[in-house]
Order: sequence, then C-alpha cells, then structure tokens
Amino acid sequence: MALDRLTAAARAGTLEGGGSPPGPALSAAGKRVRFWGTAYTFLILLTGTNLPTPLYKGYEARFDFSPLTLTLIFTAYVAVLIPSLLVVGPAADAVGYRVMLLPALFVAAGGALVFAMASSTAWLFAGRILQGVAIGAATGPLTATLTELEPRGDRRKAALVSTVATAGGLGFGPLLAGFLAQYAPAPRVFPFVLEIGLLVPAVIVVLTLPANNARTRWRPRRPEIPAALRSEFATSGTACFAAFAVVGLFLTLIPTYVATLSGSKNLFLGGAAVALMLACSATAQVLGYGRSARGLEIAGLPLLALGLVSLAIAGSISSLPLLLAATVVAGLGQGLTFLGGLTAINSAAPTDRRADVLSSFFVILYLGVGVPVVGVGFVATRVGLLTAVQYFAWGAAVLCVIVLVVLARAHRKPAHERRA
Repeated sequence: MALDRLTAAARAGTLEGGGSPPGPALSAAGKRVRFWGTAYTFLILLTGTNLPTPLYKGYEARFDFSPLTLTLIFTAYVAVLIPSLLVVGPAADAVGYRVMLLPALFVAAGGALVFAMASSTAWLFAGRILQGVAIGAATGPLTATLTELEPRGDRRKAALVSTVATAGGLGFGPLLAGFLAQYAPAPRVFPFVLEIGLLVPAVIVVLTLPANNARTRWRPRRPEIPAALRSEFATSGTACFAAFAVVGLFLTLIPTYVATLSGSKNLFLGGAAVALMLACSATAQVLGYGRSARGLEIAGLPLLALGLVSLAIAGSISSLPLLLAATVVAGLGQGLTFLGGLTAINSAAPTDRRADVLSSFFVILYLGVGVPVVGVGFVATRVGLLTAVQYFAWGAAVLCVIVLVVLARAHRKPAHERRA
C-alpha cells in the first residue's frame, strides 16, 4: 500500500523533467507522502552509518587494535564525508537532488555490504569510507528536499523533521545493532543485511522526486559562507560543533565507557546508552518546536555543559547511575542546541543556494563529530579511556559556556543592532 501511494505521488509530480519543485500539480497528499518518505530515507541512511557503534568493542578484540585505531576508523568516515558535502551541496543545487541521492543510496548499501564481509581492520576502514561518501552526498540534498516538500512551506517544521531524523538515525542504529549483536545470529552480518533491505524503500522514495530541480549553475569553488550568514555560522556553528562533539564521543567510546563502569559485556547495554542520549535529543527537539532559534540554543547549551560535567564526575567516582543521568541531560541539551542552530541557518539560507549552505553547515557539525574524538583516542592511549573522556568532557563544557555567554549577549541587543 505504501509503495502504491509513493508511485501515485511520483506520477502526480514532476518526474518527467522540467524540474520545478512541487507545486499546484501535486496534491497535498502527494506532498505529504514524499515529505515523510524523504524523512524515512534520511533516518535509514543515518541508522546504517551507526550500526557499527556497539560492535566496535568486538572488532577491537577480534582484530586486535587500540582505542586510537578505533577513533581513526570512526574518523575515516568524517574525513571523506566533509569533501563529499562540499562537492555535492553546490552540485545538487545545479543538477537536481535526485541525481545526487540515488548514487548515495547505492554507495550506502555498498558500505553495509563491506561491513557484513569484514575480515580485517582494513575492511572496517573501507566500510566507513563508503558510508562517509554516502552521507556526505545525501545530507545537504535531503535537508533541502525536506524544506521544499514541506506541504505548508514551514521551514521550522522541515528543520524539526530533519533534526529528529538525524537524532533518530544516530540513536536507532546503535540500539538495533546492539540488540541484534547480543540476541540474534550472525551479529556482525545480520544488522548490515537488514540495512540493505531497509534501503530499498528509500530508493523508491528518491525515484519519486523531481528529476531536475536545478536552482543555479554549478561551478568549482572553494567553500564559502554568504556574507549575510556569517554571524549565524559563527554562533550557531560553534554551538552545534560542541553538540556534535558530544555525539561523536557517545557513538565511538561511550559503549566501552559503559562496559568499563558496569563490568558488563552485554552489547545491547552500550548501544542502549547511545540510544538513550539521542532519544532525549529527539524528545527535546519535539518539545522545543516553535520556539525561537536563539532561545533554543540558550536553553540547550547549559544543559549540554551540565551533562558533560556529570559525565566527567561519573567516571571519577565510577557511578553508572550518574553516567545515565548525564546521558539524559546531555541528550536534552544536544537536541535543543542542534534544533536551534539548524533552524537559524535553514531560515536564513537563500533559496538558490540552500543545499550548498546546509552542506557547509553540516561540515561544521561533522568536524565536531570527528576531530575531538581523535584527540580523545590519542589521549586514551596515554592516560586511559576514563581519564581521556573526563578531559574531553570538561573542555567541551567550557566551550559550551563560552558560546552561551556570546549568544546571551547578542540576544540582549536591540533588534536593529542584531541585524547590523
């Protein structure tokens, strides 16, 4: 039934070329189907890229590598994702979103297949590289597509759905893989085979998008931020950098951190801790919907800082309950900060460069995911994982407080000064 509705939406839309965004020719029902289908695609892509999270400890034991190698495997994803974002964002605005999204889905399936066949550390690097290319190619176009397909043209709702899909995928991947790895057969194969199956409906969704919704001509250019958006990028970008540094820490090292504090080898427990953090993030985003972008960031940053401080203290006193409490608070703060930052950028982005601008914003987020985690992995080889995570948590908390002070001062200025 769902596939029939998607097919009907495709026929009612602008598939045959022409390439304008959905307009009066597409029914309200058709818009809704394509909008939520795009959200599903975003969710499943991000779910797949985070399936390895609870499996890393097993890979570490099986292939005999260090915590630093683990963080490098994770960061290989970011290292290719960022160039992919920078190339595909501008190109998608020029040639159409569907042209970029279809290859991204097949590359994502290839990454899942590589993980399912992994027999050495090199396979893990290869799988992460393919996943990074796929997400880099898809993130800007998917976020822009959600903005254009939102039936009422509500950019705030589009930003909310995008952030919830992001948090949902980041959280659901570790939860699903942890459960399957602990309780299902073939723990290092079955999660990735399931991901390939879940990508099939996503391909059908993308086939219903306009074949050519070009907004501008593509030309090679270095990454740049429109002058009118630079102050937004400086504040919202830094806030979201800190928020996603916390996500990177949870996705890479927190399952091992949980296992160390709890003394349990249950893979589902580590995945559940990551999922708890991101479920709280998604909940905060839903509850914060409709509030001002600046208000969301100002509410989220102190919660994020408090969660980080609690995380550091939990390691110092070996308290699993405090760790779980820190996870909840940090998740709430991350969700509010992310929603506020994306709402600010999404609302200000010019129509003809929307995918380009959003891709540049996501570069900042993924730098936050990847760069600090490598530092934590390096420090962990010298002082141990618990101490390295504590150093990171205190440093990130200080950054949150600094950004909060800057945002609060800017928020108190008169409107005409903020525009200037």
